[in-house]
Amino acid sequence: MRSLLVIDDNPSVIEALTTLFALHDMRALGATNPRRGLEILRTQRVDLVIADMNFSTDTTAGDEGEALFHALRAQQPDLPVILLTGWTHLDAAVRLVKAGAADYLSKPWDDAHLLATVENLLELAEANHVLAERRAARSARRAKLDAECDLAGLVFASEAMLRLLEMACQVARAAVPVLITGPNGAGKERIAAIVHANSAVRAGPFVVVNCGALPENLLEAELFGAEAGAYTGATRARAAASSRPMLARCFWTRSATCRWPGRPSCCACWRAASSS
Repeated sequence: MRSLLVIDDNPSVIEALTTLFALHDMRALGATNPRRGLEILRTQRVDLVIADMNFSTDTTAGDEGEALFHALRAQQPDLPVILLTGWTHLDAAVRLVKAGAADYLSKPWDDAHLLATVENLLELAEANHVLAERRAARSARRAKLDAECDLAGLVFASEAMLRLLEMACQVARAAVPVLITGPNGAGKERIAAIVHANSAVRAGPFVVVNCGALPENLLEAELFGAEAGAYTGATRARAAASSRPMLARCFWTRSATCRWPGRPSCCACWRAASSS
């Protein structure tokens, strides 16, 4: 059940509002002075406050209500506060609304209007609370990712990127081949570097093989290696890209852009490296 706090020096006002809200499944707590209201706010859960603007006899300036409002905001900055009075001058109400008061209603109030205002503010507060929880959870996930994973200098902001990096760091711990797909410019090579940086072989080199940049006549020699004299200019044996000494991980990029005769070779080399 949602809980409201009514702060008013008139017990009849507190009783009337308590009855009104009880008929609509809302619990109302009452306080006849600001000190008691702030004490209740410290010790009990309150979703919304309805506060009078004047508490002393023959006082109409609204200074007491203004001080109470700022004390409420200092204690709970996001708590919705409705100001309720029959005497305060308009300029005081305008100042408090600009300072963050949710609404300003005059006595005698209209029950339907007051209930509609309260319902709207409570729904908005609940939505803001859920949003704040999600932001806090995301901040905690981001802090954990920064603490446990090497992001290789990558800067990001979106939730989708956070999920992707969490997945990349998770699969990096497994000794399995990783297939990274996406359009040009999506950052596949950066993700591959992060996978390598968080793997068990991160101490070794990370080799990027751009299949689209390999000359067609040297493609198979680059992928599978070649003996000395296998082609013109081959004065010494050439090791395959996936089996060079001290290789930790090899990333094959732009295999779709290489000419068609070389694509089967790229795929065969990738399958061979994956099964080794």
